[in-house]
Amino acid sequence: MQQTKAEMEFLPLYRRNLNMAFPVILSQIGQVTVALADTMMVGHSGTTDLAAASFSNSIFHVGMLFGFGIAMGITPLVGKTYSQQKFDEVGSLLKNGLFLHSLAALCLVIIMGGVGLFLGQMGQPPEVTRKSVPYFMLLVSSLLPLLVFFSFKQFLEGAGNTKIAMVITLTANLINIILNYIFIFGKFGFPAMGLLGAGLATLFSRILMPVMLIPVILKNRKYQQIFVMARRARIKVCMLRRILAVGLPIGFQLIVEVLTFSIGAVMMGWLGKESLAAHQVALGLASFTYMISLGVGAAATIHVSHEMGTRNYPLIRKIIYASLHLVVLFMSLMGLLFIVLRNYLPYLFTDDTGVIRIAAGLLVVAALFQVFDGVQVILLAALRGLADVKVPMWMAFFSYTLVGLPVCYGCAFVLNFGAWGIWAGFLAGLAVAAFLFGLRLKKIIRLQSV
Repeated sequence: MQQTKAEMEFLPLYRRNLNMAFPVILSQIGQVTVALADTMMVGHSGTTDLAAASFSNSIFHVGMLFGFGIAMGITPLVGKTYSQQKFDEVGSLLKNGLFLHSLAALCLVIIMGGVGLFLGQMGQPPEVTRKSVPYFMLLVSSLLPLLVFFSFKQFLEGAGNTKIAMVITLTANLINIILNYIFIFGKFGFPAMGLLGAGLATLFSRILMPVMLIPVILKNRKYQQIFVMARRARIKVCMLRRILAVGLPIGFQLIVEVLTFSIGAVMMGWLGKESLAAHQVALGLASFTYMISLGVGAAATIHVSHEMGTRNYPLIRKIIYASLHLVVLFMSLMGLLFIVLRNYLPYLFTDDTGVIRIAAGLLVVAALFQVFDGVQVILLAALRGLADVKVPMWMAFFSYTLVGLPVCYGCAFVLNFGAWGIWAGFLAGLAVAAFLFGLRLKKIIRLQSV
């Protein structure tokens, strides 16, 4: 009877979380579907192209996710003030956030463009580097419009609206896939450009995203009062510092995590282009399931930040548990599918038997690490909703840099486990991160509810 009562207590929270998370999940799945389509099409264009895409994206994602992290800092701030109906403060957050995020995007474009000049110095096979550089530069060119879009998206999520960005994202993703097909394989009179065509398709679709989104939200009556307040607001150093105080630690935390995978990809290149291509295949599949966790996590951040406005800590605890239940169940089911279908899924991306064999082994590790990955996503999302970001940043640094990377190198090159050893390092880093974030969340809720 007690179990039934507990289940009934959580059912409304499951529905609430899924209703909020569903548009985010669709948006994230749409983006990963484009990445998977890229990988499939580029993979059938050649193993060298696939390895070059893996290498370029691994480096590019460091800068991109740092920009995302800075923009994500506005979500809990908007969520808390929006729930309290302080629309003048919400408008000020919007204007200052857009100014800050645009400035950060310009700086990142310059920095990442400079990084592109040194891709040939990272120990990759020469044929991989030759194809990586022009593709990487196209990705860098897409960074500014992408981050402008993401800034508006995070504002909307803070206000509890996840649907508008979903529609825009899915539309842009569909256009991206169509352009991929045309440019990569040379259809409708266009030359077959291979990997370069995938880069052009990505650039065009990302330019379309803010072009489509900004007019839509400016005409939305629900936010007219906020936009009026935003126009009247001034750029204030104190407000910029407030946004950076949340956004910068999130950005650094994301960098630490993605840098682990990026350095892992560089290590994969030391093992050969087949290992690097297999890494791209397995990571593409794992990223697809990860986006479900990311969507549920985004909903958890929104709900927790809204409840922080009323300091309803018992409900905050239940929201976190409900999110964990959903993610652990989903990731466990997907892990079983990875194990059962490990010898078949890689054929979607390549016909190279060497790549398929390595990727099949990596999927077994992915089945294990994605459960820990899902748990750490939810715990970290809840901490962001509570605006607790500095200590988790250092926990992430310890978990991924001081635990994950040494295990990657040790297992791969000292114990000679090869590609499997690098992914064992990913598993170790994620498991430690999940444990530490759980301890931090328990402490924060206990302290704030006193």
